[in-house]
Amino acid sequence: MGFNCGIVGLPNVGKSTLFNALTATAQAQSANYPFCTIEPNTGRVAVPDERLPRIAELAKARSVIPTVLEFVDIAGLVKGASRGEGLGNQFLANIREVDAIVHVLRCFEDPEISHVDGDVDPLRDIDVVETELLLADLESLERRQETLGKKAKRGDQEAKDFLAVMEPVMEALRAGRPARAVDLPPEQHKTFRMLNLLSSKPVLYVSNVEEGSAATGNQYSARVAERAGQEGAEHVIVSAAIEAEVAELDTDEEKQAFLADMGLGESGLDRVIKAGYRLLDLITFYTAGPKEARAWTVPRGATAPEAAGEIHSDFQRGFIRADTISFDDYIALGGEQGAKEAGRMRQEGKEYVVHDGDVIHFLFNV
Repeated sequence: MGFNCGIVGLPNVGKSTLFNALTATAQAQSANYPFCTIEPNTGRVAVPDERLPRIAELAKARSVIPTVLEFVDIAGLVKGASRGEGLGNQFLANIREVDAIVHVLRCFEDPEISHVDGDVDPLRDIDVVETELLLADLESLERRQETLGKKAKRGDQEAKDFLAVMEPVMEALRAGRPARAVDLPPEQHKTFRMLNLLSSKPVLYVSNVEEGSAATGNQYSARVAERAGQEGAEHVIVSAAIEAEVAELDTDEEKQAFLADMGLGESGLDRVIKAGYRLLDLITFYTAGPKEARAWTVPRGATAPEAAGEIHSDFQRGFIRADTISFDDYIALGGEQGAKEAGRMRQEGKEYVVHDGDVIHFLFNV
């Protein structure tokens, strides 16, 4: 499991409350699944999945293991982080290690909770964090530019390739646009990823609203939703206060009843987890048998050998084929045997691109 989201935000926005609720959820899940908080500021949480229990039932699996996302509670940010102020250096280093950013924004009024800038303005808060990331990226690229320029003059092709990508990115950063907004041709995407820029990471905005606005949002969250739409980012409305209460309830029945009373069909945390999964453009495939039914995560576009490698490197190295059944066929035909008899199990080779919901049995030889 190599996919994680870093939770960031200014002081007093509800970031820690949200992370603590996630952590409590992870601890509650550990009674059924082998996931829990692995460090004080890191938690792994099962991705909500309605398909896995149905697959497990047909496979008569003794164990059910969902796929997970990892959430990292990143040290708080202050203006000047890009210059090392506050915990700036640690903040930026931690962001560099995650795959995506979950930006928690204060979208509620409360005279008892001060705001670092005096009043509630989530769009300003977005700009504060974004500016620090842009400045840090620009400084990083400017440091590299001189060295790469010298190599390029000596005919180094790799240096030329990097400079060709860096120049439009630096232009965007100077104009106040994040690196992820730069439209590069497909052949430059690999080089762009190797730059590992902070502002290249996809963003999920989480509007933390008061309890009464959890179902519908409010004027502040509406502004964040508009901004997210303009950027092509994900957006979720939550009430961290409600999530903290839900996390303390013992049973799923109690949680559902509480959420229903609040006018909510599912918890905000579930929406955050699902949105994080979409943000990273991940899909789920399954393996199923009497021993266990298990969900696995791969990036969209992964080939069958790459999916096999998620299970074990030997599976990828010695890949022969992938016996594959779509989820719909697996359910409609009563499981693997029924799919085989109906001719709906396909033998896929090395070029096969895995589809979301595939139930796969890998054959390999090492």
